[in-house]
Amino acid sequence: MKDNVKKVKSKNKVKTKNNKSIIIILIVLVCIVIFSLYKTIVFIQNPTDTFSLEQGNIYQEERAVGYIIREETVTKGSNYKNGMEKIKSEGEKVAKGEAIFRYYSNGENSLIKKIQDLDKKIEEAMESENPYPTSDIKALEKQIEDKILSLYKVNEIQTILQVKKEISDNITKKAKIVGEYSPSGSYLKKLINERKTYENQLNEGSEYLTAPISGMVSYKVDGYEEALNTKDFSKLSIDFLEGLNLKVGQVIADSNEVAKIINNFECYIACILDSTQAKDAKVGDKVNLRLTNDTEISSTIEYISEENNKVLIVFNIDKQVQELISYRKISFDIIWWSFSGKKVPNESIAYEQKGENKVAYVIRTRAGYESKIYIKILKSNDKYTIIDNYTNTELKELGYTSEELQGRGLLTLYDEIFRKPTK
Repeated sequence: MKDNVKKVKSKNKVKTKNNKSIIIILIVLVCIVIFSLYKTIVFIQNPTDTFSLEQGNIYQEERAVGYIIREETVTKGSNYKNGMEKIKSEGEKVAKGEAIFRYYSNGENSLIKKIQDLDKKIEEAMESENPYPTSDIKALEKQIEDKILSLYKVNEIQTILQVKKEISDNITKKAKIVGEYSPSGSYLKKLINERKTYENQLNEGSEYLTAPISGMVSYKVDGYEEALNTKDFSKLSIDFLEGLNLKVGQVIADSNEVAKIINNFECYIACILDSTQAKDAKVGDKVNLRLTNDTEISSTIEYISEENNKVLIVFNIDKQVQELISYRKISFDIIWWSFSGKKVPNESIAYEQKGENKVAYVIRTRAGYESKIYIKILKSNDKYTIIDNYTNTELKELGYTSEELQGRGLLTLYDEIFRKPTK
């Protein structure tokens, strides 16, 4: 009987131990499941908790609105109410004294109509007289044919008008040559002489305007050429610029009365800023600008004036000058500085206090092991920082001992770094 009791007790003990083991195993499994679920949730919420260290660039940029200031000389004659004929195209370079455009003469429409009627009669007379062919006539006929064909390949109105004028001039030259072969007093010669008389009247009544200086021709005259000039930037003020009420990106319309010659080598952009970078800027500083066409160009700060806690800065540029002819007010980006090196997000950097010094570090993970790596901060903007490794000498100067630096790691490209360090 006693033996049976012992056996029952022994079995109960074994069962109790087994139950405890099962409970422990279940608890461990539950913990593993909970931990796995936690990690899964964390991964879903933040799938990239590490990143690979790479080479990159960071910038300090600022969006700005600027007023275009150019060296401009307006050319205007006395017959500006008659309308004008452009001799030089928009953006074309000219030398001093070269004809830019002319004003139509009084009664020009009537004279042009008479010349056009005579041209038709001259053409008919040339066909009937059938003069002896010459090499000059053949050359002119070939030029006329080529220019007529070229009209089908162009779509710029100024080019089309120029080609048509050249065709008309060649036809006139041909008529004069044919007239030389015609007998004295012939009908063709009378027509040619009559046309010459009208042509002289037309030319004598025209007013030709020439370039006062060499530069680039523009018919986009907006009336601000004198107000926004390059003579004295100290006359500019924030109130003055804002009082112009110009629209950003508005294209200046072509004038039918005047033209101007622009310095095509450089121009200026004046803007009003209140950033820390603008307040720290100095005359002579080199700064890159990014224009609306995404072209990045270098510039030099030419002038600075401070008013009411704001800064008026004038940038000098010598590129993209022609592309800015059509505008007086533009938006653009100021790139105060750029820096290259090992690039990390600001959130990946932590700090520890070492005596009086605050030392930056990141957490690197390699083969499952995490290491604290001290880093030297070279340049930062709002989102990213360019970093480098400290030397042992530099770290000792910050207060670290040789024992503390023993076996320390260094960052290399493509190291995996935690985005948010926890150490």
